[in-house]
Amino acid sequence: YPTWKRTLARRARESQVKRFCRAQAIQRRLEEIEVTFRELEQQGIKLEKLLRDENESPADQQTQWTNQLLYLVQKKNNLMTEESDLMIAVQELKLEEQQCQLDQKLRSYMNKEETLKTPEDEKAEQEILKQLVEVVNKRNILIQMQEEKRLSEL
Repeated sequence: YPTWKRTLARRARESQVKRFCRAQAIQRRLEEIEVTFRELEQQGIKLEKLLRDENESPADQQTQWTNQLLYLVQKKNNLMTEESDLMIAVQELKLEEQQCQLDQKLRSYMNKEETLKTPEDEKAEQEILKQLVEVVNKRNILIQMQEEKRLSEL
């Protein structure tokens, strides 16, 4: 193996490990969000019962419960937004992995000498190139969605 091929292989492995670590972190956070959703749901149910059942409670107490309920709703909405962002990140990771695999396949075809390529090789190379462009376009769409979402939140 020439040095540049070893370097490319090493970089591909490193980026794959980084994607794997990011995917694990995202998965952990999604699980944490799910647990938090359940906890917020339980707290919300308790507060709703208190508000419905305790009509004789002082107005200050009911106002406090209502404020707590609104806080829980706001917290849940924030978590839903974060979950949505994480799902986009998961899609982006999948597309990144797909792009890396297609890139490696394309390199193997492109590294072949033109005189040794069969018509099937050339056809496969063109197909991989087409798929690679599609993946890049999908990633671009995801990035645009994230940017639009970020701008709308501002």
